[in-house]
Amino acid sequence: MRPSLLSILYFASVVTAWPWIANVPGVDLSAIHAHPENFAKQRRQTGGLDPTCPFNADHPGAAPFDVRFPYTGSIDGLPGTGIGGVQVPAPGDTAHEFTPPGPNDIRGPCPGMNTAANHNFLSHDGVTNLAELVSAQQNLYNLAFDLATFIAVRGIALDGDVATTKLSIGCDATERTSIDPTGTLGREPGLDAHNKFEGDTSLTRRDYFLNNGDAFTFQGDMFADMYRVANETSNGLFDRDTIAVYRSQRYDESLASNPNFYFGPKALLLYGAASFIYEVFPVFGPEGDANIDTVSTFYGAVPNSAGTYDHVPERIPENWSNRRTAYGLVEIGAEIAYQYSYAPKLIGGNVGAGNFLALNSTFGIIENGTIPSDATAADFTCLLYQLATDNVPGTVGNEADIPLDVLAWVLTQLNPVFENLGCPLKLS
Repeated sequence: MRPSLLSILYFASVVTAWPWIANVPGVDLSAIHAHPENFAKQRRQTGGLDPTCPFNADHPGAAPFDVRFPYTGSIDGLPGTGIGGVQVPAPGDTAHEFTPPGPNDIRGPCPGMNTAANHNFLSHDGVTNLAELVSAQQNLYNLAFDLATFIAVRGIALDGDVATTKLSIGCDATERTSIDPTGTLGREPGLDAHNKFEGDTSLTRRDYFLNNGDAFTFQGDMFADMYRVANETSNGLFDRDTIAVYRSQRYDESLASNPNFYFGPKALLLYGAASFIYEVFPVFGPEGDANIDTVSTFYGAVPNSAGTYDHVPERIPENWSNRRTAYGLVEIGAEIAYQYSYAPKLIGGNVGAGNFLALNSTFGIIENGTIPSDATAADFTCLLYQLATDNVPGTVGNEADIPLDVLAWVLTQLNPVFENLGCPLKLS
């Protein structure tokens, strides 16, 4: 196991705005001055007042736990049994029947979260909290308590409010998520925010700077591209090789077309999210087939006459059962390792078209923008912890800064679930 190393160093003058450029041999800093428009663009990635974010005066909360339909038995964010292989929704469980979102309900870039809200495992209005998130992921998908906690904590710490533990699964709903509804303490942009939970190289969403800031809307042509890769690679299945190949292609496309492309350390979380397609979405998880019928239902993808896909509300497929064994941090670390190792990519970003700069600062197992070829699944799992507890650049020109109160909350939540994994833990 590699020891935890110092976080990213920040530098003065112009290099402060591009923290990982300094000391890279051969780097010509004139690239910064040649593309001054990129600096302003990178600074605009932090979210703000969104008057278009739907407001629903009815906040029902998740459907209450019903002993007749226990699923994995998680109540109020506590650990469930981890024993799955049960039909979801269970026959007779009308509280978790599919209910499409109304015009005032928030939905965002994560198909899994949208599906959970459409089936009332999360509050149907799209404003949720820590307890709902942790229980929903266990009861619906049979994620292990450790992974369910990690995902919930990461989302709330980055895009929500640690005081209320509330989070919007889509747009900026600060008035409903924050302890300060006026927003004077800062906005809470929700999962739509760029380069926090969402990032460049998404499987079915365009890059932020290639789509006028919309990196959260489903793109039918991109889903069609993913299915094309499935047909070329795995006889039409969205298995781990399909996803590894398509993730590699998405990186290459963004690198070539997005002058503001950023693929920082946190982008490794995208590999983990992509693994849900073949580890969580099929019937009984990896025991079933990640076929077009199943995956398209979770994505809300409906074929059209143009050869692409339209979007309808995401839902659980008919007669679907969740994984028999829980999917946890150890398992997702192995899948991140597999996908990344299938087609390793440099970690860093573009400073203008055709000018990629690798991350030069050491961060955990990442050195000079690369991950060692001998990195193990355990290394990737511990890297997840570092990504949640260290300051990591969120964009080419924007430093990450975890406030002390947020960090203290994150450590309180995550240290217990990582303590048995052999990862060096922070104490404060």
